[in-house]
Amino acid sequence: MTEPADVDEESGRAALGRTLRYLREKAGRSLGQLAEETRYDKSYLYRLEVSQRLSKLEVMQDLDRYYESGELLQGLWKVARREVFKDKYKEFMRLEPTARIMHLFTLGIPGLLQTEGVARESLTGPQATTTETELVEEQVIARLGRQQLLHRVPAPSVRIIMDEYALRRPVSDAKAWEEQLVHLIDMAQKQSLALQVLPFTAGAHYLMDGSLTLLWQDDGAAVAYTEGNGCAELIEEPSAVTRYRLSYDRLRDLALPPPESVEFIRGVLEEHRP
Repeated sequence: MTEPADVDEESGRAALGRTLRYLREKAGRSLGQLAEETRYDKSYLYRLEVSQRLSKLEVMQDLDRYYESGELLQGLWKVARREVFKDKYKEFMRLEPTARIMHLFTLGIPGLLQTEGVARESLTGPQATTTETELVEEQVIARLGRQQLLHRVPAPSVRIIMDEYALRRPVSDAKAWEEQLVHLIDMAQKQSLALQVLPFTAGAHYLMDGSLTLLWQDDGAAVAYTEGNGCAELIEEPSAVTRYRLSYDRLRDLALPPPESVEFIRGVLEEHRP
């Protein structure tokens, strides 16, 4: 029988898989018996135990109840999810600087277009220590540094669809917010960047629970990257990327054209000014 995982010595996903196997063997169950008693597919349970797949939280809740293990599996799942998020983000950050074409949809002001003041406020939580404040500054520097890709030569072709929600929730610093709106208008003048606003009148849509980025490299390779509810996913399977592209295209058709979007932002700016 394998021993319970030591979270400090291995990845969260590996720890979760080892613990799942330990609890099953301790309960004297085979994978087949577990599948029959929990109604989960045997191959699915196997992939969880060998760390090939990360389940939904509800599955861990079910198995915690089955094994009477409190919230052990749920806790390990949360650690594994955070690691998956970081790994996916790292891979996305590796691909972003070399992308030839970028299509983005965001509910808020996208990081690529944030001013320093807005970036700092959006990244700042209830700071308690000097160390945490310094960490925020490092994150601000990193976010602003990403924006250099918009100015490289040759510049990537970038299209950003921004939900009206982003323009209706200003930061607390009025001056910083005005600078942000002006910056959006200025950036929209770049030939390589198309900025569109998705108005509330467009109604509900498929992507309203998070953000979507589509990247195309010079060789035609494409990926989709989604974020939402604290999770991230990098999609490389061609048919799945195509589905996300079609969703993005439908959203683009609902958004205001670039010239009207700039006028919309100008209107928000005038509303904001005293």
